[in-house]
Amino acid sequence: MNQLPELTLRGMILGGIITLIFTASNVYLGLKVGLTFSSAIPAAVISMAVLRFFKNSNILENNLVQTQASAAGTLSAVIFVLPSILMMGYWQNFEFWQTFILCACGGCLGILFTIPLRRAMVVNSPLPYPEGVAAAEILKVGSATTSNTKNAMREILLGSGIASLLTLCTNGFRLFSMEANFWFSAGGMVTQIPMGFSTALLAAGYLIGIASGIAMLIGSFIAWGILVPYYTSLVPVHGDIGAIAETIWSQKVRFIGVGMIGIAAIWTLITLLKSIFDGISVSIQSIKNKKAGIAVNRKDTDLSPFAISLLTCFIIFGLGVVFYSFISNTLDGYLLWIYIIVGVCVSVGMGFFVAAACGYMAGLIGSSSSPISGVGILGVIISSLIVLALGLSFHLLDSTEGVSFATALALFMTTVIVSIACIANDNLQDLKTGFLVGATPYRQQIALVLGCIAGALVIAPVLNLLYEAYGFTGMMPREGMAESQALSAPQATLMTHIAQGIFSSTLEWNYIVWGIGLGVSVILVDIVLKKKTSFSLPPLAVGMGIYLPPTLQTPLVIGSIMGFFILKSLHKHYSAEEIKKRQNKGILLASGLIVGESLMGVLIAGIIVVSISAGGGDSPLAIIEHSPFGDIIGLICFMAVIAFFIQRMLRTKH
Repeated sequence: MNQLPELTLRGMILGGIITLIFTASNVYLGLKVGLTFSSAIPAAVISMAVLRFFKNSNILENNLVQTQASAAGTLSAVIFVLPSILMMGYWQNFEFWQTFILCACGGCLGILFTIPLRRAMVVNSPLPYPEGVAAAEILKVGSATTSNTKNAMREILLGSGIASLLTLCTNGFRLFSMEANFWFSAGGMVTQIPMGFSTALLAAGYLIGIASGIAMLIGSFIAWGILVPYYTSLVPVHGDIGAIAETIWSQKVRFIGVGMIGIAAIWTLITLLKSIFDGISVSIQSIKNKKAGIAVNRKDTDLSPFAISLLTCFIIFGLGVVFYSFISNTLDGYLLWIYIIVGVCVSVGMGFFVAAACGYMAGLIGSSSSPISGVGILGVIISSLIVLALGLSFHLLDSTEGVSFATALALFMTTVIVSIACIANDNLQDLKTGFLVGATPYRQQIALVLGCIAGALVIAPVLNLLYEAYGFTGMMPREGMAESQALSAPQATLMTHIAQGIFSSTLEWNYIVWGIGLGVSVILVDIVLKKKTSFSLPPLAVGMGIYLPPTLQTPLVIGSIMGFFILKSLHKHYSAEEIKKRQNKGILLASGLIVGESLMGVLIAGIIVVSISAGGGDSPLAIIEHSPFGDIIGLICFMAVIAFFIQRMLRTKH
């Protein structure tokens, strides 16, 4: 593959177009329902379909297109924070240059910070990277010319067809539900048995493995089997018990998960320090070898330390400029420069920390399920505390205007942190795909920088367009607008409440502290398990089990358990060679499920945007708005997919 072209002009143009389209779709979807979709796999499929019409298109070129376009699914997650500055009334609209520079610089730092982690977390790591593996399988099948291609493509198309049909029936036609909650109340305690019916998450669970699945199950049990029942027993429960329990989970228990994710992320970074320094050492040695005329493996070549240092300095200068633009409207003199230096240093320093943690989380459960909003909560808490300390030192919080500025600045800093986290979340996933298909790492890193810049260009215009068209819940641009059409922006609303709670001294810290204590306990258990047994209990996965909505976790856990028993059965009946073949078949089928749901999700999102823009509703394809048997039908379909997957893997005829 040494002679195959990778970073081509046509590929960069195609990647840029896909990035712009998917970023816009993700911004809308994130503001509407608080979720974004991974664009890497849909981008890979689109790239192969388009570049097939050109001469000399190849797997490496397609990989670079999906690498560039994958920035759309991740960088758009800055909408979890950025709208909060407008929602608190500090901004009247999204200023283009500030938003662009903020997102582009943060995203590029996310790439640079994860480069030293590539060898430790991709090449020499057992982390599953479910979406990275799925994208690699899609690329291999689409580019292969061997006799096995037909069978492999059949598995992917089969999985894609099943997942896309189910997604169309749930999210489009609304014939049955994508999730179900069965609530229970006894002795004043409320809990639920949650069920999510996402086939993409089922497939991701199959790919992540049993250790992470069980860890998330333990976290979910701590949240919904212990904490939520306990807290609901302390308050009078009347009316909608589900709504009461959900409120307690989001306002109390979820912050315990935030504390646990925070301490687990710090521990993850500590355990990776040696590998990070080893990676830097290897990069420096490869440069020395190149200068000495010693051949360097193309597949193990990152951007050079000099290039990384130069780009980092340039980006930090860009952040300094945008912080100057933001702060100079309120401060001048020496205070202006103090706040600029503190803002940049905190954003960059915290960003490096979250880059390692988010890369690990993406490797563990995939980019789509990685709790970026949890990282945002940590970022806004730390940024707010630092700005609060500065404000008290210089008496800037004595006025309402000063408090408003300090709150907005903390959110501004958090936007940089989340930008770094988003792309770090994605970069290592892309590098895993590249590692599996034989790509050149430094070219992937260049492609992702281009993707960041393209995505950052469209975020401000799309945010302004959506705000002017629909407004945000509680913040409308004009009088007389329909509140029912307003975008809820749930994460941005939460970030606003947290920042304002810190500056008004109304935030309850005890839940975060309890989460830190619980996290330390799980870390100690994990250390003992690794020393004494062959098992582990990933602390981050337990924290995510507490933090993530339970309907997202259920299919992940079921998928991981399903994969465990399938593998166990295969070992009983087949040879090592046959087991390997069937495992590859399972990866292809799982990849198809992820691809089908992703592509159909993109298509439905586009239809929704067109419908609302034309004055229609947000469910233009709905045949039944509220199916009375939706939960039961959804559960039956989900169980049918599980049975089909198991039968496909274990059937005698292969």
